Order: sequence, then structure tokens, then C-alpha cells
Amino acid sequence: MPWTVYLLRCSDDTLYTGIARDLARRVAQHDSGRGAKYTRGRGPVSVLWTERKRTQGAALRREAEIKRWPRAEKLRLAASRRPRRAPPAASPPRNSRR
Repeated sequence: MPWTVYLLRCSDDTLYTGIARDLARRVAQHDSGRGAKYTRGRGPVSVLWTERKRTQGAALRREAEIKRWPRAEKLRLAASRRPRRAPPAASPPRNSRR
């Protein structure tokens, strides 16, 4: 059974990223206050974006990647409805001396 990486919007307009095998069940847990500690008292939640992964490890890596992103990037991801990678890191300045 594949894993799902998901992005939620909580009732206080904050964002939460997680993984689950059964997304509907996990969202119900978040809404009932039995989900992640962060979402307790912030329900109801709404699913903004999902992405399927074959393994738990792949899902955990993607979750960790998204959690490092700023809020604006997470919202762009949700608006696109397409999987996105992290924005490229700024390259260090080149040494102008030769």
C-alpha cells in the first residue's frame, strides 16, 4: 500500500505537513483531536495537497523537504496541485580574481 504526503490547512490558517497510509482516516484523526499534537485544537483541517510515494522512507524524505520550505512555497505547491521540488539554493559568488 503506498504512502501519501499531505499538506493541511488548519482552522487558524496555519499549515501542517504529514504522511499517512490512509489519508481519510488520518484527516479524521486530526479533526477529532487524536491526530498530531500540532493539529489538536486547530481543527477542522482541510487537505490542500497530496502526493503518493511507494515507500515510507520516500514519504518521510518528501515530508522533511516540504517542512523546510517557507509558508509561501508551501502555498505555491498547494496552488499548483503538482509535485514540486525545493527551490534551488543560491549559488555562492564566484571568485572574480584570476
